[in-house]
Amino acid sequence: MSLSPAYVEKLRLLNSQNAPPLRAVPVDLIRDTFRTMQPERPDVAVQSIHEMDIPANSISLPIRIYRPSSSDDLPVVLMFHGGGWVIGDLTTVDGQCRDVAVGSGAIIVAVDYRLAPEHRFPAAAEDCYAALKWTHDNIHSFGGDAKRIGVAGDSAGGNLAAVVAQMSRDRQGPNLRCQLLVYPVIDGTNFDTASYISNAEGYGLSRDDMVWFWDQYSDESDRRNPYASPILADSLSDLPPALVMTAEYDVLRDEGEAYGERLKIDGVDAETVRFDGFIHGFFAETKTIPETRRAMARACQMLRKYLGKS
Repeated sequence: MSLSPAYVEKLRLLNSQNAPPLRAVPVDLIRDTFRTMQPERPDVAVQSIHEMDIPANSISLPIRIYRPSSSDDLPVVLMFHGGGWVIGDLTTVDGQCRDVAVGSGAIIVAVDYRLAPEHRFPAAAEDCYAALKWTHDNIHSFGGDAKRIGVAGDSAGGNLAAVVAQMSRDRQGPNLRCQLLVYPVIDGTNFDTASYISNAEGYGLSRDDMVWFWDQYSDESDRRNPYASPILADSLSDLPPALVMTAEYDVLRDEGEAYGERLKIDGVDAETVRFDGFIHGFFAETKTIPETRRAMARACQMLRKYLGKS
């Protein structure tokens, strides 16, 4: 399918700027720019937002709790932001958290995990798992049901959601009801898939960008660890139901779809949905590109299905 007209125009503007490659820009500047590109979305109203620090791995880990209504015993979704493990924070994921909270009816716990290159693998993954344990033990104080928890994330956040699901299985809990993986980063050992080749440049996230992000996050020797590259796990059995969402014009398309297929082969209730005509980043663009709202609706439908009362 051809690129969506909205993305044709977006990419025309983006590519006309002739921005320098990521490796040539200071990390702090990249973070500031990303924060400007993905500002908070107060236009999407929720019942309350509570920001706090929680103890995790001998640090204070910032989180933000979005409550969509005043009801008690609400389901819960931990949301891990994208940004290649290097950029992104509670500001950049605010719009997604609000959209998912309203659309799914779930409390959202956004996690401001430690970033690379200051904190390399496995810091981000361990922070996100620690946040899951804290949420399980404490979310009742915010009207949440600890028996109905899911994980979600886009891009590097999708990687962390998949990893936390594996950690939860391998470490005997806390149990998860589902995992939402939006154009997830799945494999740090292969940059030569068909989607890496065909979408290497010109579609926002480039092949060189992903190589740079991986270089900031981990040593090559670490990338064979399934907590870095989830598809390399010996088995994906006994993981929670999954929805894997990919974009047609995205370097990460093929690895995400391969992970979805592996989940199914290993007996997991998993579905993979490719959004034709879209590029990487669509989950954060419901305000600027209305077509992407159908992807958000599909994600929230899945969460309602698996997080409903048993």
